[in-house]
Amino acid sequence: MKSIYPLIVASVLMAALPLIAQTPVTIADQTLKTFGTKGKEVTPLRRDKEAELFYHDGKGCLTHMWFGGGWKGCDKTRIRIYVDGETNASIDMELFLGHGIGFDDEAAPWGVARIGRTGGGANVYDTYRIPFGKSIRVTAQLSPDTTDNPLFWWIIRGTENLPVELGGVRLPDNARLKLYKLENHTAQPLDEFSLCDVKGNGALYQVTMAAKGLRKLEDPGQRWKDLSFMEACMRAYIGGAKEPLFLSSGLEDYFLGTYYFNKGRYATPVAGLTHFDANENEFSAYRFHEDDPVFFQNGLRLTCRCGEKIGEKVFHDPPPARYTTYVWLYQW
Repeated sequence: MKSIYPLIVASVLMAALPLIAQTPVTIADQTLKTFGTKGKEVTPLRRDKEAELFYHDGKGCLTHMWFGGGWKGCDKTRIRIYVDGETNASIDMELFLGHGIGFDDEAAPWGVARIGRTGGGANVYDTYRIPFGKSIRVTAQLSPDTTDNPLFWWIIRGTENLPVELGGVRLPDNARLKLYKLENHTAQPLDEFSLCDVKGNGALYQVTMAAKGLRKLEDPGQRWKDLSFMEACMRAYIGGAKEPLFLSSGLEDYFLGTYYFNKGRYATPVAGLTHFDANENEFSAYRFHEDDPVFFQNGLRLTCRCGEKIGEKVFHDPPPARYTTYVWLYQW
């Protein structure tokens, strides 16, 4: 004799279908609450102290920041983000470098989902996911060589209890976005230097680099060699490994360019070239690892090299170069 239990279950489910259709399942009603603020044509910025732009108690993540205004030196305005009551901000960035732009490049408009610059002056935006567990505080401070009290505009927004995903993976609730900086570092040919060296577990999120070769050959036909510091392979040493995971076959390749960026500027969701001057041997670029995640356990050391040597082969004739780099990591 066959059991009638499956028939009973099926009958109950069929009877419930109208109710299910009329009662959509949602998690946003009680737990996901959007918050934010704006500043409109005000003058809070000073050189000698931070101006608080936003403060919020709770748990969630920032999802959007936009800044506007126009004054000399606005690119070096410092934006600091204090997470969970920090005394020292784990995110402390120059306005432009924090949005992928080096050398105070004025080019606009350009933009992708995560960052962009669509107007003049201080106009930049981002949609970085910056998680916090107790509170979030955003401040701004002028650079020392700027005049106080410029007109300033801003938008800051986020959502309580919003999780962070990277590469389709939901990150742990205790994941925090942190910024590691290397500023005005001069490297000699073939030097390998660290962009960050951290303990614990996490994921690489973004890298911004502003770099300048420090030599100009007199022979115009040989000046391409002054850009050959870009032969560098980016390397990730994970978990204390002695041998690296190679992240590129060259420096411009890491930022998805080729032939020393010979086609000029570009912006894509994965990487972009925000500044390039072949006559001055300089560039700035950004690279996201959101859809190309680099996860690490027990530490990460991310390195670059001034030029490249593989085995006994030195690639071309790299000059000394000066680098400023921003490395964004989610850590937990």
